[in-house]
Amino acid sequence: MLTDTEAIVLKQTKISYGRRMILLFSKKYGKISAGTSISEKGKNKSSLPLRPFTYGRYELYKNRDSYNINGAEIIRSHYKIGEDIDKYISGAYVLEFTEKALPEEAPSVSAFNLLADFFDLLENREKGIGTLVLAYQAKLLKSLGVMPQLENCAICGQKRQAALFSIADGGIVCGDCSQNMQNSQRDALIYDVKFGIVSILRYFANHPLKSIENLALKEDAGKLLQQIMREYAAYYLDVSDLKSEKLM
Repeated sequence: MLTDTEAIVLKQTKISYGRRMILLFSKKYGKISAGTSISEKGKNKSSLPLRPFTYGRYELYKNRDSYNINGAEIIRSHYKIGEDIDKYISGAYVLEFTEKALPEEAPSVSAFNLLADFFDLLENREKGIGTLVLAYQAKLLKSLGVMPQLENCAICGQKRQAALFSIADGGIVCGDCSQNMQNSQRDALIYDVKFGIVSILRYFANHPLKSIENLALKEDAGKLLQQIMREYAAYYLDVSDLKSEKLM
């Protein structure tokens, strides 16, 4: 069956006999792997849409067990990302994070549009790249249905002021519930609420990425949120040991 879809390239892997496997986040089919024999040699422009960061339109041959890319065209190449080392590293990290977080062949238009918006903003952003990455991660968690509880206590369910952030409990913990916790529970998965992190996460979750275009977090808040995001994604999505993270 011939079909087509808009998609963003997450990864490209060379295999045998000049073929490559392209990992796509497609609008129509979700995360899929597709083989192709389109050559990268010479001036073959048809290979350009097969590179990571590219948002393109792809003609696919789909059978029961696999996909093959017959043709492709660029919608947005995001080539400027590759010209800036900080943007490239952050973009590579987001691609790998997204790849690990997404289930196979589960379409999500909201997550797809979020990733497309992220790369549009990253390409033109001059500062606060880490803030943009954190906002993307928070919004992806929301899109995938695993956003932390930020309004009510994750233990008692009451709307009270947050005293702690507990990854294992899935969000903020009020003062009463935190006092009932045993000291043995104060492990690496529990964080003190400081630097306004709860308000920051709420803002990220409830506003479009475009709204943080000129926002850059202070270093302390950024480092704490980065650690929380890392542990939360590992706990709920099994996203860990990312190769690109070592470069950030």
